[in-house]
Amino acid sequence: MAAAGRARGGRGMEAAAGGCRVLLPAWWGLFRRLLLSVLAVGSCQGNSVERKIYIPLNKTAPCVRLLNATHQIGCQSSISGDTGVIHVVEKEEDLNWVLADGPHPPYMILLDGNLFNRRVMLQLKGTSRVSGLAVAIAKPNPPQGFSPGLKCPNDGFGVYSKDYGPQFAHCNKTVWNPLGSELSYEDFDFPIFLLEDANETQVIKQCYQDHNIPRGGSGPEYPLCAMQLFSHMHAVTSTVTCMRRSSLQSTFSINPEVVCDPLLDYNVWSTLQPINSSGKVDPEKEVIIVATRIDSHSFFWNIAPGAESAVSSFVTHLAAAEALHKASDIHLLQRNVMFTFFQGETFDYIGSSRMVYDMEKDKFPLGLNNIHSFVELNQVALRNDSVLWMHTDPISRLNGSVEAKVRNLLDTLRNSSLGANVSLQEAEFSQPLPPSSFQRFLRARPIPGVVLTDHQTAFQNRYYQSMYDTPENIHMQYPEGLSPEETLEYVTDTAKSLAEVATVVARALYRLAGGANNTSAIQADPKTVTRMLYGFTIKMNNSWFQSIIKPDLKGILGDEVPQHYVAVSSPVNTTYLVQYVLANLTGTVVNLTKEDCQNPEKVPNSEIEMYEYAWVQGSLYPNSTLRVPYCVRSAVHLSKALSPAFELRQWGSTEYSTWTESRWKEIRARIFLVASKELEIITLLVGIAILVFSLLATYFINAKADVLFSIPREPGAGAY
Repeated sequence: MAAAGRARGGRGMEAAAGGCRVLLPAWWGLFRRLLLSVLAVGSCQGNSVERKIYIPLNKTAPCVRLLNATHQIGCQSSISGDTGVIHVVEKEEDLNWVLADGPHPPYMILLDGNLFNRRVMLQLKGTSRVSGLAVAIAKPNPPQGFSPGLKCPNDGFGVYSKDYGPQFAHCNKTVWNPLGSELSYEDFDFPIFLLEDANETQVIKQCYQDHNIPRGGSGPEYPLCAMQLFSHMHAVTSTVTCMRRSSLQSTFSINPEVVCDPLLDYNVWSTLQPINSSGKVDPEKEVIIVATRIDSHSFFWNIAPGAESAVSSFVTHLAAAEALHKASDIHLLQRNVMFTFFQGETFDYIGSSRMVYDMEKDKFPLGLNNIHSFVELNQVALRNDSVLWMHTDPISRLNGSVEAKVRNLLDTLRNSSLGANVSLQEAEFSQPLPPSSFQRFLRARPIPGVVLTDHQTAFQNRYYQSMYDTPENIHMQYPEGLSPEETLEYVTDTAKSLAEVATVVARALYRLAGGANNTSAIQADPKTVTRMLYGFTIKMNNSWFQSIIKPDLKGILGDEVPQHYVAVSSPVNTTYLVQYVLANLTGTVVNLTKEDCQNPEKVPNSEIEMYEYAWVQGSLYPNSTLRVPYCVRSAVHLSKALSPAFELRQWGSTEYSTWTESRWKEIRARIFLVASKELEIITLLVGIAILVFSLLATYFINAKADVLFSIPREPGAGAY
C-alpha cells in the first residue's frame, strides 16, 4: 500500500510538516520552478535596472589625496560616496544659490572652468552646503592664466636655505610662479572631479535645465537631478602616519592592507661613450651631465599634459642627444656626456635627489667627483624674440675655480648660438637659480653648471602644473584636414624653434667635451622634433612610436591624450617611451635574431654590461599588417627614482621628498533623479509595512501548513 501511495504521489511532491508526511499537489512543483526561474532572471537583470536609474560619467578625472611628512592635500568623498542636488555655476552670482538661497542642500556644483580659482574654492570649502564639485574644462584656456601649483616650486628642497644663500631661500629674491594659486596643495573634505568630455558636461547641464531650474519665483520641484561622486581615500594625516600603518599591517597581518604608496618611477640615462653600468667609472674620467625632467602635475590625478613645463625641454634634450651622436669623432672626445631624464622632479626632486644619493653611496657608475659641469634644459618653448636665458648659482661662483669653469661654460654656449636663430643671454649675477634638478647636485658639491630657460625671472608659462599646459600653450598649430599620419609628419614652427635650441646645446656639448672639429654638421632634425612633440602631447599611439617599442609594450600606446604624472606603479608610459625614443635616436641596429636579441648574454662580444638590447616592432610592410622587427643596441639605462627617505625609512625627512599617494577602492561618478525626502520616507514606511505583513503572513501560513496543504485521504487507504 505504501508503494501504491508513493506511485500516486508521482504527480506531486512529498513534504515534511511537523511529524507527518504531507502530499502537495503536482502544480506546486511547477509553481516553485517557475518562481525560481523568475528570481534568477530578475537577478540577471539587476544591472539593467541600475542602468535605467543612473547615468554613469565615464570620462572624468578625480582629485585624489597626496601626503608628505607633515600634511595631506587633495580631496576625498565619504566612504559611501557623496550625493547632492546639481547646481550649475557659470558666473560668481550663481554661488549665492548654493551658499545661501537654495532650499535643497547639500549641492553638487557643476563649475565653469573659468571660475575654478582659489577665491571661489575657499568659499566652497568653508560651507557645509556643498557636497562635491564637477569642473568643466574652460575652452579656450583661461586668458588670465591658471596655475594651481606653488608660487615657489619645491621650496625647501633646493639648494637655498638658511645655511646656503639665505637671501635667496623661499623665493625671497624672485617669485618664479607668481600665478601659482597653491590650490593643488589645499585639503578638501569633499570630492572634486574634472569632466573631460564636453558631451557628458552637456548631459549634466540638460538634466539640470529639465529638473533643477527655479520656475515662477519659487524653488524647483521634485524629482531633482542629483550627482554622486565616489573617491574615498584610505590614507590620512601624513606620510609618517600612513607608512607606519602600512608597515604595521605588513608585519602583523596575513593579508596586509596598504593605505598609501610612495611616488616612484625610474630615471632614464645614457652616455655618449658607453660605460659599464654595473661598475665604476675611473675617478679621473670627466663627464658632462645634461639633464631635464620628464614629469608634470596638475590638480587632478593623472592629468599632467606638461607641454611647456616638461615636454618642451625633454624633447629638445632628446633631439640634442641625436644630433651629438651623429658627430663622427665622438669616440675621440676627452670628456664623456651623460644624457639624464629625471622622474618625479615636480614632487621635491625625487629623481635627482635619488641619483645624487646613489652617487654618494657608490651605487651608481658615476661619482660626484666625475662631474665636470652640468647643463639643464628647463622650460624652453615660450621664448621672447628667440632669447634663451642662462641661469647660474651666484653663491658657488664666489669660488674662483668654479667661477672660471662657469664662465667657460657660458662662453661656449653663447659662441655655439652664433649663426643660429637663438640668442643666449646671461641672467643677472645676483639672481638665484630657478627651480631645477641642478640644485640637488649643488647641495652635495659646488659643481659648475647652467640652467637654460625661456624666462629671465618669473615663468613665461601661465599654465604651470595645470590641465591647460597643452600643445596650444606652446603654439603647436596644424593645418585643418590633415590625417593623423600627415599631422605626425607636419613640421610645426614650434618644432623648428626647439630644433634650433637642440642644435645650440649639441654644439656646445661637443665643444665642452673637447671636440675640435667644425660644428656646422651637428644639426638637430626638426622632423624628429615634430614627431616627438606630436607623440608626447597629442597622441602616443602613432606609427613612429609603434615602430620603436617592444611588441609586449604596445599596450601603453593608448588613444588618450598623453599625461606625464609620476604615479606609484612604474615604469609609467612616459618613462618607457623616453627610454625607447632615446634608444632609437642614439642606438645602433644590429644583425641579431629575435632569440639572440632577447638573450644577448649568449652572444659572443655582446658587452651586456655596456649595452642594452631591445627587439622592437619595426615599421609596417607597405599595404600590410605585418611588421619588420629588428634589434636595437644602445647605451640607454634606467635607474631608480624613489626618494631615499623611503629606503632609509625616514618618512618625516626634511632632506628628501616624502610624497605618497593614498590608495582607494573605487573612483566613479554618476547622475540620477532624486525624490523628495517626504516621498523617500513614505516609500520606506510602506516598504517596512509590507515586510512586516509578509513576515506575519509567512508565520501563520507556516503554522497552519498541515491544514492548508493537506490532501484528504482516499476511502479505503491505509497507512502502516
